[in-house]
Amino acid sequence: GTHLRELVKEIRLDRLMIETDAPFLVPRTMPMKPKDGRNEPAFLPYVLQAVADCLAKPPAELAEVTTKTAREFFRLGNPSSGRHP
Repeated sequence: GTHLRELVKEIRLDRLMIETDAPFLVPRTMPMKPKDGRNEPAFLPYVLQAVADCLAKPPAELAEVTTKTAREFFRLGNPSSGRHP
């Protein structure tokens, strides 16, 4: 996916969400891959870091923006408010 590194720059931040390819395709940037080769949501920080690097943004900032976008898209509400749709 090197071509995706350029394409991700074209996505508006308020439209960007990140995900893993669980249970397949472990992130390439993982230093130690699981022996069974299984991907899981716990590996999302590697995806976040790769996207943050492409956008030259701090991972924490990108995590905040993409979490907000996902919560709005899936109508999950804000956990700190105690209110859910």
